[in-house]
Amino acid sequence: MDINVAETEKKFDELKKILSGYKSLLIAFSGGVDSTFLLKVAKDVLGDNVLAVTALSETYAKEELEVAKKMASQIGVRQVLIESGEVDIPQFRENPPDRCYYCKYELFSQLKKIAEKEGIALVADGTNFNDITSDHRPGMRASCELGVVSPLCEAKLNKEEIRYLSKKLSLPTWDKPEMACLSSRFPYGTDITREKLLMVDEAERILRELGFRQLRVRHHGEIARIELEKDAIEKMMDKETRQQVIERFKAIGFKYVALDLEGYRRGSMN
Repeated sequence: MDINVAETEKKFDELKKILSGYKSLLIAFSGGVDSTFLLKVAKDVLGDNVLAVTALSETYAKEELEVAKKMASQIGVRQVLIESGEVDIPQFRENPPDRCYYCKYELFSQLKKIAEKEGIALVADGTNFNDITSDHRPGMRASCELGVVSPLCEAKLNKEEIRYLSKKLSLPTWDKPEMACLSSRFPYGTDITREKLLMVDEAERILRELGFRQLRVRHHGEIARIELEKDAIEKMMDKETRQQVIERFKAIGFKYVALDLEGYRRGSMN
């Protein structure tokens, strides 16, 4: 990892200082790299005054729920599961460029109610410093409007630093691939439906089953556009692997299967 270790440790100390200023904290917990790291550090600093809330949604891969439950249990934090109904929100379903705002507003509104009911002072998310400097994040407007805090961002911790510190804390998520919301697989203006989300979820599960790690399956109607890390593209050229992908993708509803030669890149649909 290409980081400045001394600077990273300073940021880690700053994160713990920020967290120690909170009486209690509800964390929007997905089981990903960032929220798992935040949950672990918050637990170490605040003890039992931490609650993890995980949303059940068609916009996240099904297998991620089990990962989130396992990590919350391993860290020793109480977890609450809620239903997230963003697909029922017309503004989200129509998929405008600020789609994430409607999703996050719906989610954080639920979390604020839970925090109030539980007597918890603040709601936090796992936004890191990269998120505000290198990507299109309309969902952050919702967090600002609803008073959600982002301790990782406040401490200026970026993704690579969080991975380094996660490894140091023996968190198995330290090298976990980025797992963005499945709605990010659709071009803006394309309706997002439960059926289409299930197609993408299943297609990406197939690729992970075949040994691919960092990936995206972008949904372009009848076409599935696969993004893989550049060093994994050659593996897809294997005749047997390619044939498996074609047959299984067609079985779940895609008519054409395309490999993006530019490879995986974060936010390529933005």
